[in-house]
Order: sequence, then C-alpha cells, then structure tokens
Amino acid sequence: MFRRITENDWELYRHYVDVFYHTDVVNAPVPEENYRATFDEMLRSDAYVKGYIFECDATPCGFVLLSKTFSQEAGGVSVTIEEIYIDPEYRSRGLATEFFDWLKAQSGIMRLRLEVEDYNEGAKRLYERMGFELLPYLQMVIDKQRQ
Repeated sequence: MFRRITENDWELYRHYVDVFYHTDVVNAPVPEENYRATFDEMLRSDAYVKGYIFECDATPCGFVLLSKTFSQEAGGVSVTIEEIYIDPEYRSRGLATEFFDWLKAQSGIMRLRLEVEDYNEGAKRLYERMGFELLPYLQMVIDKQRQ
C-alpha cells in the first residue's frame, strides 16, 4: 500500500531519503537542504514532483519520488521515478509492483522513466518484468550544484 506524502511526513521523508542516499545504489549523497527543497515543493504543488510513502500493515516502510515533464516523443506527460526505496525486510511483498501497476493505469501518463545502476541486478530484473526497456543512448547533464 502507498499514500501521498503530507506536511506531517517531514521526519519520515527525511529519514527515508537519507537512508536511500547512503546506500550503494546511488553515486553520491545529496545535501540535506535538497531534501527540504523537494519536500517543500511537493507540498506547494504537484506540477513538478510528487511523493508517496509505502506502508505495510500501517507501518511506513519506504518512499517513492516522482517528477514529470511533457514529452513530444511520447505525445504527453512523462513521469520519472526519481527515487524508490523499500526497507529490506519489506521487499518482495509486491509493494513496488502494486505502485507501478497503479502508476501505469493513470490517465494522461504516456511514458515512465527511471534510472538504475548497472550493477543493481535485482532492481533491473524487477523493472524488466514490469515492462521497462533499456534506452539505447547515454544521458548527459550539467548539475549547477557541482560546478
């Protein structure tokens, strides 16, 4: 099960983002002020970012963060799964599958995107089972915080 993040979820959200950014599935941690900026943006509007808390038997067990853009290639809204984390003891219970099935069924979303580290075999298998395909190109970025 999952639910939208609310203003009362700051500590929970901060905890899960911090855990996520200190795992081996990300390249580097991000400054905590970025957590707050993202959280504040989620509360201000859902134009750019939405967040959800995973729960199992009413116990919080993870989070997912989505961003969206408009894609001419896809002919509509493209949603990027920016971050997804589920506590290890709650994995393999169908939480991510339930969320992705729900997300795929939302009207108006024409494309789903995500990033996965090449060595994260478990996540790659999960995403492939859900229908995700590898993109045949590299992405490039300018990150103003790192310049």
